[in-house]
Amino acid sequence: MIEDVHAAKQPVSPAMAGPYGHPFHPILVTVPIGAWVCAVVFDVASRIVAGPGFLAKGSLWLIAIGVVGALAAALVGMLDLLGIPAGTPAFRTGLVHMTLNLVITGAYVGNFFWRRTTYDLPGPVATGPLMLSVASVLALGVSGYLGGKLAYRYGVRVADEATQAEGFQTAR
Repeated sequence: MIEDVHAAKQPVSPAMAGPYGHPFHPILVTVPIGAWVCAVVFDVASRIVAGPGFLAKGSLWLIAIGVVGALAAALVGMLDLLGIPAGTPAFRTGLVHMTLNLVITGAYVGNFFWRRTTYDLPGPVATGPLMLSVASVLALGVSGYLGGKLAYRYGVRVADEATQAEGFQTAR
């Protein structure tokens, strides 16, 4: 079991997934999370302000940025998943996390093309695409919880305690 825990902390490819104790996946996920949360804010704001077309267009671009960022994060996250021994609770959690993120990304790809049909219209974001964005962000929160469980409960790609201890040594 100790070998399994140690294996999940090591990068499959340090150049692609980040060096030991500093994985790239948590850095990359900030792009889709930030873009998609901002897209929901723009969506809601487009239904409140006068002349909402610029917000609807901005939301579409934020969705596109989020999809590109999600694909980059998924590639690196897949490398992290490959370091987790199969058949473990951590691996199963990782599979659910990955599957949920792929479904969310697919929903945003669909949302992008749905909105694209009304890109040049000056009005607010329609109710359907707005609700799809809200549902997707809520699902993203669930997936983020699972990602946190992988890192903070199971210690996937987190440096071991002996390595962490150096950060708590006091200068003499």
